[in-house]
Amino acid sequence: MKGSDYLANFLSAQGVEHVFEVVGGMITHLVDSIHCQGKIRLISMHHEQAVAFAAEASARMTGVPGVAMATSGPGATNLLTGIGSCYFDSSPAVFITGQVNRHEQKGDRPIRQLGFQETDIVSMASHVTKAAWGIQSPEEIPLTLSKAFTVALSGRRGPVLLDIPMDVQRSHISAEAVKQVAVPAGQAPDFGEIKDLLVQLSVARRPLILAGGGIRSAGAADLFRNFAEKVKAPVVNSLMGIDVLPYKHPLRVGTIGSYGNRWANMAIGQADFLLVLGSRLDVRQTGSETAAFKGDRVIYHVDCEAGEINNRVEGCRPILAELPAFFDAALRIAVQTQFPDKTEWLSEINELRRSWPDVGELKDIEGINPNQFMQELSLSSRLASSFSVDVGQHQMWAAQSIRLEAGQRFLTSGGMGAMGFALPSAIGAALSCAGQPVVMIAGDGGFQMNIQELQTIAHHQLPIKMVVINNQCYGMVRQFQQSYFAERYQSTYWGYSAPDFTRVANAYGIESHTVCQQSEVPGALRKMWQKPETPFLLQVMVDVYTNTYPKVAFGRPITEMEPFVKPLDMEST
Repeated sequence: MKGSDYLANFLSAQGVEHVFEVVGGMITHLVDSIHCQGKIRLISMHHEQAVAFAAEASARMTGVPGVAMATSGPGATNLLTGIGSCYFDSSPAVFITGQVNRHEQKGDRPIRQLGFQETDIVSMASHVTKAAWGIQSPEEIPLTLSKAFTVALSGRRGPVLLDIPMDVQRSHISAEAVKQVAVPAGQAPDFGEIKDLLVQLSVARRPLILAGGGIRSAGAADLFRNFAEKVKAPVVNSLMGIDVLPYKHPLRVGTIGSYGNRWANMAIGQADFLLVLGSRLDVRQTGSETAAFKGDRVIYHVDCEAGEINNRVEGCRPILAELPAFFDAALRIAVQTQFPDKTEWLSEINELRRSWPDVGELKDIEGINPNQFMQELSLSSRLASSFSVDVGQHQMWAAQSIRLEAGQRFLTSGGMGAMGFALPSAIGAALSCAGQPVVMIAGDGGFQMNIQELQTIAHHQLPIKMVVINNQCYGMVRQFQQSYFAERYQSTYWGYSAPDFTRVANAYGIESHTVCQQSEVPGALRKMWQKPETPFLLQVMVDVYTNTYPKVAFGRPITEMEPFVKPLDMEST
């Protein structure tokens, strides 16, 4: 069979149901083979960055590596932001790029390019992938495909890139029948270390668990919930760990970090024991003052990569293990340990929550309160399988105030922090949960960065409920300019503009509505959900000067947050 036919059969054998692509000359054999095979649905989109984000969302929702394809040159380079997003957020994906025929490649010639659109994407992608390989002979296809899926799913998950010349795709190969790859077992944890951890946890008066995105990435959310309930420890989460516990779970505290819930950050400050699971403890989680974050408390840090432990926050007790193996061992050992209820500690946390409600952070706000809106949005969106959230102020309002039901997912771009993520990721999520609606939340700035994918939604009539928080500026950077640049709003508010997104949606044949006042929100949300199976765009107008609070005052401990405390130094946004 042709190499491209083998690839189509191999992808199907791995459980891949969708391949996201923008067609181009160098992948026509791949597109044709997948089409003729008929087992995988090709999703033709309108920009390769969007293709990559859709594949990432598919991977996060299903655990099966997302697959995206692009042609050589600009098609391949347009994938790079989405590839980097997968890499930083540990999402398994396989990116396949077409390359010019082998006889058209420059090789060692002292020239920049020989074939039209010839580009060395392997070298470019090598820094944001677990592996990037150029296939140079048809015989390499079976083994390299198998390696790609194995690497993507092994250890800390992430993306792999395969670059395949067009003449290799169309060459015939002899190969054995395809089968699903077997992922090797992860590193076994040290039982003695885990026993010591559980003893320390059992005697702690104010223990906390910090749940990071690594829990979902490792496919260990159910094991985590069993573990947390067994040890009876309250749980705070990072931005990437928002969906590991539903909002109403009795152990869930809230989101920590630079824009975390004030009560959750204060709980971190009072904790005498912290167990970190699948979190990098980056500056957005801990603030800049790592010594204050560490304090005198005992911190155990469980991660599958040694380099992430004691990287920023020093003095942590390391446990090097993959989370499924850790939870399996910990649950077996925990049977032998008594874990007293933390009723008093939970009461203290709940009192902090009552004292500092998220909807009260923006006092005397004109128009719509974004935190209150996020609460109302989530309460009206129980049918949604997931919330795909872009990057900016709205991302933080959502992280502070969204109320997830059991099983609902929260998808956002964490490490890369890529604006333009939400719309295409909502497409990937909707296709991965056929028939279930998805809620997309984006700001006016981020929404415009992949706005062309409205046509993909309209073409497939995907049940995506799009919420555009329109404050008519790049709000997070505008807030940064307010703090550090004497309110000179160049390029965030001055010189920037956004359209009326309801009119844009209508041009694509998508029903839409706009709200400007809090009193209008309930009716608008009912209108949005009147037809759960169809797309809808709701534009939510927010005052341009609305800030995101609380916010850790840079240079101060995580418990000291704006607007009541001023930063000591300038941070990144």
